[in-house]
Amino acid sequence: MATESNTHLLVETLTGQRDAFLTQWTESVGADLQGRLSTAELGRELGELYGAIVQGLDSGGLDGRGENFGEARSLLIELSRNRARQGFTPTETARSVFTLKEVLEPTLTGDDRGARAYLLFARLLDEFALLTTEAYVRTREEIISSQAEQLLELSTPVVKLWDSVVGVPLVGTLDSARTQVVMEKLLQTLVDSNATHAIIDITGVPTVDTQVAQHLLKTVVAARMMGARCIISGIRPQIAQTIVALGIEFGDIPTNASLSDALRQALKEVAQDAEDDVRGLL
Repeated sequence: MATESNTHLLVETLTGQRDAFLTQWTESVGADLQGRLSTAELGRELGELYGAIVQGLDSGGLDGRGENFGEARSLLIELSRNRARQGFTPTETARSVFTLKEVLEPTLTGDDRGARAYLLFARLLDEFALLTTEAYVRTREEIISSQAEQLLELSTPVVKLWDSVVGVPLVGTLDSARTQVVMEKLLQTLVDSNATHAIIDITGVPTVDTQVAQHLLKTVVAARMMGARCIISGIRPQIAQTIVALGIEFGDIPTNASLSDALRQALKEVAQDAEDDVRGLL
């Protein structure tokens, strides 16, 4: 019964002074965000959230996890995702909720009944602030993951060097995830360009160990299955010494010290293939 009385007081107060409270809330949050959001946009967001909170209070009490606050939680998650994409901090995002407590405190804490109602409402807003932080963190993780994938795509280009010859200039560490991207992009390019030769240049790979060698071999085998001949270029003296010391064998895969040497070899093979094709037609 006491909870119902507190809820009734909160609904009555929030409804009766809606415009004043919402104006103060919008101004306070806008000051925290230092004008990086327009007053109109901020007022719309907070106005929808304010209405959903009042509706939740009016229809089911103060349990922030209850069905009555489903719309409020959805709006909070949307607000948090927007803040994360817009570059605001998690503190600034949570403060958007906490500030409502500061707005209501002078009005509700004037007597014992109002103070009790305020404490219960403050706990509700604390739950909502935690929800915004969780939603913010999830969104930032999604953004970081998406950006990492985009960087991976950009760092593994497959370029056409000549008719029937494509090149894969690798820079940085070659791990399992990147090998998969290289393999997929190389195979697709072989199909699209009808290339017969692929040059994998490792000039930009700082070290070659057994794991890196295995990744290179997997890429070569996949390209061979598509009918392309592969050449590995960029074998610097220190890398050659490391490969020998580790006992890594590339088998019958041609290797060259530089990309230009590898391209020269590939073009000779392309020319030889064309000559053989002409002889076969005669």
